[in-house]
Amino acid sequence: MGLGILLSRISGIVRDAAVAYYLGSGRLVDIFFAGLRAPNLLQNLLGEGSLSASFIPVYARFLEEDRSEDAGRFAGAALGLLAATAYGAALLGMALAPLLARLLFPTWDPDSQLLLTRVLRILFPMTATLVLSAWALGILNSHRRFFVSYVAPVAWNVALITALFLAAGAVYPTQEARGDALVMALAWGGLAGGVLQFLVQIPFMGRALGRIRPSLGRGVTGVREAVSNLVPVVLARGAVNLSAYADIILAGLLVAGAVGHLGRAQALYLLPISLFGMAVAAAELPELSRQGPAAGRLLAERVRGALGRVRFLLIPSAVAYLAFGDLLVAGLYERGSFGAADSRTVGWVLAAYALGLPASGSSRTLSSAFYALRDTRTPARIAFLRIGLSLGTAVLVMFPLDRIRIGPWGLGAAGLGVGASVAAWVEYGLLRRRLADRIGEHGPAFGGLARALGASVVAAAAAWVFRRNLGEILFPADLAFFGIGVGLLLKALGTAAVFGVVYLVLAGLGVPALPSRRRPGS
Repeated sequence: MGLGILLSRISGIVRDAAVAYYLGSGRLVDIFFAGLRAPNLLQNLLGEGSLSASFIPVYARFLEEDRSEDAGRFAGAALGLLAATAYGAALLGMALAPLLARLLFPTWDPDSQLLLTRVLRILFPMTATLVLSAWALGILNSHRRFFVSYVAPVAWNVALITALFLAAGAVYPTQEARGDALVMALAWGGLAGGVLQFLVQIPFMGRALGRIRPSLGRGVTGVREAVSNLVPVVLARGAVNLSAYADIILAGLLVAGAVGHLGRAQALYLLPISLFGMAVAAAELPELSRQGPAAGRLLAERVRGALGRVRFLLIPSAVAYLAFGDLLVAGLYERGSFGAADSRTVGWVLAAYALGLPASGSSRTLSSAFYALRDTRTPARIAFLRIGLSLGTAVLVMFPLDRIRIGPWGLGAAGLGVGASVAAWVEYGLLRRRLADRIGEHGPAFGGLARALGASVVAAAAAWVFRRNLGEILFPADLAFFGIGVGLLLKALGTAAVFGVVYLVLAGLGVPALPSRRRPGS
């Protein structure tokens, strides 16, 4: 799973680097990132997170009890209901796209709102298709097939990159027409990529696919329980989605380019969360669900191990972003229309988000434990609190920070990261406390925390020495191959490599062991 997510996120970074090269920062990039975010209401409400809470525990339990026929009928009913809901909502979103553009970004000029409307009408069907892709992911995960489902987004990113390159090679009458055409090409590439992401998973479902009978039958065994579990999660994810909208709307009130800077920082912030936090949580959920709600001691052991692995990997990730996140941004994006001021601005936004990275990633595992207990309401209630705290804190600090300028850009988007970090730690503490009431003590040992934190600080110091001395000599900023600047990229990779090696040596040369998933007697 980690490998699949890594490849997916790397392809996403390549996609963002291509967008940065051709479009830089400014209103066009803001429109593209806003266009991706706005239709995500469907994916957030009905996608992977919601299905993890409602679909996977029921389906995995059917498989554990050798009820393959019930599992097939249940999966088919879920597919039919999801498709009807997602594409119905997509049609509504396409009809309301002009209103959404005006409501979400009232300060934008009419031409920007019109272009955003056109983008939204393409990306709403894309998002509905990605909901079906999340259904396929749930099937594959339940059958312990993780790589395919998590590497499938590579197809989506490749489609966007291909569309952008093809559009960039064309001739346009004006620079403005070229910019609009590139944004529209990205939208059409996203729609094609959404279809590909779903289709590439189908051949790997194997025998499971033959038992699935698509239907709209709510009377199918397991559907009522799944819908009951889904409702509080949808409400919570709806609030999360509104929070994401609020982030974009607030960023749209800042200096032009803030939406793009926010999107790039969030992409890097989510990389270790997806690779480590979400990967561990998603891998554990089917296993936790198989143990059943009554297996408290076994559940506590698995949660303890999962939190230990997440902590071992996310603490150094956060320290690395704080220590040299600006260099990572420069190495990935600083070429073409994306300059040094952009790199420093995104680096500060990334640092603000990094403060809450370990808590945010660990909360995924804790939420999975509640889902395995058939309790979706507790994480949902805590999510509401986190959202309110995040937005409240962000509003207090973002506008003062926007007065601090790096070139033409403000640091207001970093205020959104500060709010998210504060709220992430509060959410983590509340989830730990509520879960302890259900299954008892489940936290990893304090010694591991001290070792990970101490090793991360020493590794950051070693990376800083390399960056300021040997890195400057080996990889000057003007180093290029075939006319493409690679000096900053190689220096970023070298700095990250020094950090990683020192951390692994000092922290103990490995991730805490994974528990066995073999069944007794197998």
